[in-house]
Amino acid sequence: MPSKDQSIGAIIFVGCIVGIILYAYFVFNPPTAVFILQLTGLVAVGGILAIGAWIGWTMATTPPPKPIEEIEKELEESSEEKTETKSEQS
Repeated sequence: MPSKDQSIGAIIFVGCIVGIILYAYFVFNPPTAVFILQLTGLVAVGGILAIGAWIGWTMATTPPPKPIEEIEKELEESSEEKTETKSEQS
């Protein structure tokens, strides 16, 4: 009995092979060839540009990080507080 991952892998494999065969059929079938190639180009370019837009949006809306000096200062202060607390408990 194959595992769940193997079953999913087999389904993906068969689906991709069927997709290749259908794509080849439609690309080499004259009435649909131009449309399929245009659709392929649109999806490919649109996908790449959508990823670029997502990266740009993320960069534009993410606040800048704190300067490293500020983080180091906070770490030093919290470290000093911990040592003071330990010395008071002793």
